[in-house]
Amino acid sequence: MNTFEESLHQVNEAAAVYVALTPASLRQSNSTKNFSFADFLNNKLLVIHSIRSGITFSLFSEITKITPFSDEDWAEILNISSKSLQRYRAEKDFRFKPIHSEKIIEIAEVALLGNTVFDTSTKFYMWLRLPLFALGSMKPIELLKDSYGKEMVLNELRRIDQGIFV
Repeated sequence: MNTFEESLHQVNEAAAVYVALTPASLRQSNSTKNFSFADFLNNKLLVIHSIRSGITFSLFSEITKITPFSDEDWAEILNISSKSLQRYRAEKDFRFKPIHSEKIIEIAEVALLGNTVFDTSTKFYMWLRLPLFALGSMKPIELLKDSYGKEMVLNELRRIDQGIFV
């Protein structure tokens, strides 16, 4: 199994390829050399363009490697069926709808921070499945279905990263 660093490297490469196909006016630099997925997330105009034009299945596939989620988890988070995900995988050059693209990017953002805070996907996944008092005794994974819940999870991860425990 790949380490998080190896998976992140693959996501960085996929993001660079994806970004190379976007209008140059959206990029902060014409070079995609040493481009990272974090660079992608920090360029809000690029993120907006990507959401509106749709994330490709190939980029989504690489993003899934840095998350601790199964296809069933992704289907639930994206509010689509597992069969739809399988069908999208088989379709050449498939692009997700904007609503799904936005959710994919949001979850990737959570996964990047979660893997950093907990050092491994396994520990992060275990944390996602624990009811937390700070989150109204809800499991963080349950909150990832909407943007307000995602923000709560991100804020809790930031507090943990800074050593603030509730």
